[in-house]
Amino acid sequence: MREIVLDTETTGFDPESGDRIVEIGAVELWNHVATGETYHVYINPERSMPEEAFGVHGIGPDLLDNPRPPEKGEVTLKDKPVFAKVGQGFLDFVRDSKLVIHNASFDMKFLNAELKWMGLPQIPMDQALDTLAIARKRFPGSPASLDALCRRFNIDNTNRVLHGALLDSEILAEVYLELTGGRQPDFGLSTAASSAAGGADNWRPTARPTPLASKITDEERAAHEAFVEKLGENALWTRA
Repeated sequence: MREIVLDTETTGFDPESGDRIVEIGAVELWNHVATGETYHVYINPERSMPEEAFGVHGIGPDLLDNPRPPEKGEVTLKDKPVFAKVGQGFLDFVRDSKLVIHNASFDMKFLNAELKWMGLPQIPMDQALDTLAIARKRFPGSPASLDALCRRFNIDNTNRVLHGALLDSEILAEVYLELTGGRQPDFGLSTAASSAAGGADNWRPTARPTPLASKITDEERAAHEAFVEKLGENALWTRA
């Protein structure tokens, strides 16, 4: 089962008011195990970023009318591609996989607005899985922000000084696994299984082409036979 853990960063709260996506980060999971495949892109929103967003997103103010020079570690956007240049590539990455998103309605609203403006297919809302809703159902009345869930599950988010989309999606992947029982359902064996079967979900182990050599010594075998003989003809080992 392929899932994509996803996060976006935006210029504001409402695409219908002119706000745009400035960053998308996504992490691929296969049977609840990270594959190492990621998607990450910065996007030129073709509008100014609010001043208060710079310290949050780590994005420089190069699109303001009177920009200050970007500080160390800040990303500038005016040389990044517009969404029209990356939209199809994004769809090609996510395909029809389930999208794991914290507060899914927010990100889906922006993604589908951008896709609609491009004339590309929009993503059905039922393709998204909202970890915020899962957390609120599992821990009613408790804080359910990503930072709060990291504290609850002892997940290290000390690098989350800036709210970058890729880092947030990597952290969310860990939170999601904890919310759904971690890797315990398949004990982390799904990666090996998927690799052995070319990604098939119905993988089953096959017999060894060459049986393993016995490690039982002659003395151990003789002692076992003597023990079984004392148990009589109804012993399990003597049944046909």
